[in-house]
Amino acid sequence: MVSNKKELYFKCLDSVNEQIERYQKEMDLIKESMDANDVKTDYDEDNKGELLGNFEKNASRLNNAREMKESLSRIDQDLHSEAISFGSVVETQKNFYFIAAPIGEIAMDDGSTVYVISTDAPIYKKMEGKKEGDTFTFNDTEHIITAVG
Repeated sequence: MVSNKKELYFKCLDSVNEQIERYQKEMDLIKESMDANDVKTDYDEDNKGELLGNFEKNASRLNNAREMKESLSRIDQDLHSEAISFGSVVETQKNFYFIAAPIGEIAMDDGSTVYVISTDAPIYKKMEGKKEGDTFTFNDTEHIITAVG
C-alpha cells in the first residue's frame, strides 16, 4: 500500500474536487431559487429562510472541502519518512491510514480501503511519531504498525 501513495493522493484529490463541485452546484441552485422568489410578490418568508440556511450549510461545507484541498496540496507525494507524520501512509495489522485531511474512506483500485485522516484525529495523536514495528492503543485495541511511507 505504501507504494501506492501517488494513487491514493490523486483519489483523495478527486474526492475533494467532487465535494467542491457538488457544494458549489448546490449553492448555485439555491441562489437561483432565492432569486426566483424575489421576483414573486407573495413568496413565503419561511421558505426563503430555509433556503438561506441551506445556502449557509453548503457554503460551510464548501469551505471545509477547500481547506482539505489546501491540506492535500502541502503533501510531498515522493517523501517517505520513517516516523508517522503529516503525509504518511500507515499500515497496521488491521487498516491503512493516510495522514492528510479528514476525508474518510477511500477505495483503492486493488480493493483495499484507506482511512484518510487529519492530524486532528484522535487516532493520529496515538500513532504520531511512531515507526514500523511500534504499537499504539486506540479504543482499547492494540495496533501494530507494519509499514510507514
